[in-house]
Amino acid sequence: QVQLVESGGGLVQPGGSLRLSCAASGSFVRVNVMGWYRQAPGKQRELLATITSGGSTNYAESAKGRFSISRDNAKNTVYLSTNSLKPEDTAVYYCNAEVADNWYRNYDYWGQGTQVTVSS
Repeated sequence: QVQLVESGGGLVQPGGSLRLSCAASGSFVRVNVMGWYRQAPGKQRELLATITSGGSTNYAESAKGRFSISRDNAKNTVYLSTNSLKPEDTAVYYCNAEVADNWYRNYDYWGQGTQVTVSS
């Protein structure tokens, strides 16, 4: 079984920054693509950014310029640095990862989510 555990969310003032972390643990041989999504109240979950094991990144338009995704393969951890936060960035932020099990079968996993609230 694989677990994704997020951390780093919280309450921040407009213009502030947060760094979210997501660590994968369990029984697997490799973590492939990792990504961050968010879901605001009453809205659909949206993709923010993805990063491959080789470090190639992809960003949604809403994340370009203010958010940065990175990962530490040795720790099976992905990060999302968020800057110049706005009230409309308030949402639950979810980590996603494609993980290869011990038989090299790929499965998709989600974290439990971490709340980010941007408010003065």
